[in-house]
Amino acid sequence: MEVLEMSKEEIMKNAMDEFMGIQEYMLLARKENASETYAKLKDRYLALKVLLNSLGVNITDIDKIKE
Repeated sequence: MEVLEMSKEEIMKNAMDEFMGIQEYMLLARKENASETYAKLKDRYLALKVLLNSLGVNITDIDKIKE
C-alpha cells in the first residue's frame, strides 16, 4: 500500500476549502432552522478551525460564523 504525503500547503488549501464550504452549509442550516444538521456541521467547523489555527492560518477575516 502506497502512502502519499501531503505538503503543509496542500493540507492548508484542503482545510481552507472545506472550512469555507462548511460555513456555507452552516449558514443554510441556520436559515432553514435545521438545528441537528447545524450542530453536526459545527463539530466539523470547530475541528477545521483548530487545524487551521495550528497551521498558523489567521481565519479571522474569513470566519462567517464567529463561534
